[in-house]
Amino acid sequence: MPGSRFWIVLKEELGRLAEILIAVLVGFVIAGILMWLGGYDPIAAYIAMFEFSFSDPYYLATTLSFAAPIMLTAITFAVGVRAGLFNIGAEGQLYMGALGAVIVASWALPGPLYLPLAIIVGSLMGAVWGLAAGLLKVYREVNEVVSTIMLNWIAFWVVEYARVYIYPNPIDASKTISMPPAGRLPILIKGTELSASLIVSLVFVGIAFYLLWYMVLGYEIRATGLNPSAARYGGINPKKAMLWAFIIGGIASGLAGVCEIAGRPPSYAITTGLSNLMGLGFDGITVSLLGANHPFGIIPAAIFIGALYSGARGMQIVTGVPLEMVKAVQGIIIIALAVPGIIRLIRSKIRRGGVKVV
Repeated sequence: MPGSRFWIVLKEELGRLAEILIAVLVGFVIAGILMWLGGYDPIAAYIAMFEFSFSDPYYLATTLSFAAPIMLTAITFAVGVRAGLFNIGAEGQLYMGALGAVIVASWALPGPLYLPLAIIVGSLMGAVWGLAAGLLKVYREVNEVVSTIMLNWIAFWVVEYARVYIYPNPIDASKTISMPPAGRLPILIKGTELSASLIVSLVFVGIAFYLLWYMVLGYEIRATGLNPSAARYGGINPKKAMLWAFIIGGIASGLAGVCEIAGRPPSYAITTGLSNLMGLGFDGITVSLLGANHPFGIIPAAIFIGALYSGARGMQIVTGVPLEMVKAVQGIIIIALAVPGIIRLIRSKIRRGGVKVV
């Protein structure tokens, strides 16, 4: 009955929401105990955190600027999960996308061409990096966790080499050449880091939702994730669906890398040790798990994680909590938030007996 189906879905969603709220509470309590043991007032620290995240347009813009790239890297993980994959390669694909933007920045082009070409080249480089893991998975049965971790590190050192030896900034050795002004995304709120990368991210999230739930390819990806053998019996090619999941994920993370180069002031470049890029891919995993691996769940989840990073400054300035403890607090909260999603993912894998390419 349609009515009974509605109540079943509602019960499942309320249960999932309760899991998230409990995880948030547990994370904040554990992190608060850590701060208290260190001699700091956790209540004052949390108040400062949220004041520096949402209390005025500048802080809100900072929160949204942190949220924008991890929306895209979360899509990488979410699409993989829908195909029955544990794709943790968003980090390396983001690095390659950023390198693609820097490569375009090095070219002598008419101003209007920089941004569209950076988006095309960066997205393609991310897609190729994702496809490499997909080919290993589909044709050599290499576990995607292993291949994507290795590809992340290969991408890191390739991009760092390019930063130092191929595209160094002649004025500032701590970064690559910068994206020319004509190729930069416009700043949405003057005096902040919030650029049109937020709009790009939201549009791509909408595209991912439409693709997964309203297109044949999305149906094939989801069917493969639920049961690859049944999908094959129904006329779907699971290998093709998995490869497309890797490609779409690579495009998303590659685009995130482009947006960080074309839309992140003041450097508009890759900095020493990829410090302005590092961790954004892994943060996307947490955001995807927190958002139930659904595109529209990813948006509020990314804003919440963005608030944690934006509010970290407030914890340091107002309460004097040292940076090391702030990082520990963030880590504890993020781990607590990720646990329910990881448990659901493991249970799903066990029910399916794992994903085997057939």
